[in-house]
Amino acid sequence: MLSQALAPIPTMASSRAGCCHSVCALCVPSPLRLLNQRQSGFTSTTATSLSRQSHRQNHSFGPYCSMSRHKHSEQQAPHSQKLQRQALAGWHRLMTAAAGGAAVLSVLLSVASPAQADPFLQSNKPPLQEMKAPEADSNDLSQEEIASVKLFQQNTPSVVNISNIAVRQDRWSMDSQKVPQGMGSGFFWDDKGHIVTNFHVIKGAADIKVALIDQSVWSAKLIGGDPDKDIAVLQLECETSKIDELKPISLGQSSNLLVGQKVYAIGNPFGLDHTLTQGIVSGVGRELNTPGARGVPIRNVIQTDAAINPGNSGGVLLDSKGRLIGINTAIADPTGRGASSGVGFAIPVDSVKGLVDQILKFGRVIRPVLGITIAPPQTVRQLGLDGVLVLEAPSGSPANQAGIKGTFRQMDNSGKLVLGDILTGINGKAIKLQKDLFAALDDLKPGDKVQLDIVREGKQDQVSVTLGERSDPSATANGAIGPD
Repeated sequence: MLSQALAPIPTMASSRAGCCHSVCALCVPSPLRLLNQRQSGFTSTTATSLSRQSHRQNHSFGPYCSMSRHKHSEQQAPHSQKLQRQALAGWHRLMTAAAGGAAVLSVLLSVASPAQADPFLQSNKPPLQEMKAPEADSNDLSQEEIASVKLFQQNTPSVVNISNIAVRQDRWSMDSQKVPQGMGSGFFWDDKGHIVTNFHVIKGAADIKVALIDQSVWSAKLIGGDPDKDIAVLQLECETSKIDELKPISLGQSSNLLVGQKVYAIGNPFGLDHTLTQGIVSGVGRELNTPGARGVPIRNVIQTDAAINPGNSGGVLLDSKGRLIGINTAIADPTGRGASSGVGFAIPVDSVKGLVDQILKFGRVIRPVLGITIAPPQTVRQLGLDGVLVLEAPSGSPANQAGIKGTFRQMDNSGKLVLGDILTGINGKAIKLQKDLFAALDDLKPGDKVQLDIVREGKQDQVSVTLGERSDPSATANGAIGPD
């Protein structure tokens, strides 16, 4: 299990919304905003003065960040645009020189909406149907290079740039306006326009915009998601003719991955669309907790040294044949700067398949519950207990109906604290930590009858419980879209 010191890669939220100090290796902040946030670690005297001068000229930092009380104008003064490009160029130099660490786990979101992106980051591309991949000249490239070029050409149309748009209310005028909150990556799952990405990429969005390889921008709606496993499924809203042009990603397997085999990542780091990096599988079978989740671990996570940066969240990790083996989700970043440290993590595709299938069928992931409230791990450690301490088994819950007892304080002069049942096993699997319980429940479904090993008042016992179904409104379209 990764240390709790690891944090999600920082998101690129607008300054009005505040800076996210944890870093999501896959979500990228606005270049100009990075230059003006001391917390980011990228600030230079020259770049900061340029941004301040731009602010004085136009009362805002351009389309990347809503800092002004006034509504941002789509047309900036030429001098302001020049200053903005200078600041962006300085930002790119700083980013090139910056080196990431490995102590903070980050998630990757970017702030600028594709529709508003500065021309500095834009490229002119033909429509999807007109895009022809140039043939690699075998006289100039090695066979390995030709394979990499073809892999990129074949798979990059499947990858999209996702913008999380939030509604902010001006504290002075009380006017509401839509502002970019973050930007990440995603990819086409099938030929029906379904897009898979990280849940943290779209969390709290009032609107979702998707930019395709041809730079066309479309709206998308949330079908459903799983906050615990950091997976979300979107539906692209466009005409049928456009859907017919889309190319879904090819699915591979993650169960047979070997440490040392080559992998490729495609995403939108720092808003730079469709960027390819390569590396190897550095480790398999890792565990990590998603940002803001309830302690539910993601198991069998893939570790890679392929460069992953803010904006890569939700992007693809491919094997050497161009098949999806994971979704890039986080990086280890001890400095909190959100730069790649060579330690990235991807959710395995074998886990993603089952989650996406459920979301497409039910609009959410169906999970079983015991119906208990458990004590925090630190409390269990302080009490010197092995297992999971039950604090409460609410009336009507599966655990309550099976006779599971919670912790309570005696209502007499002594006020003695009486510990509830301690769960030590489920269906013969030992439970020593909270994550062991979640892992055991991952393999079960609502309606399953399980045998719990418990310790009650110092004595071992067994209880049979029929699992219920968890209700999680945050995983549905209505629950995930809107203010946090």
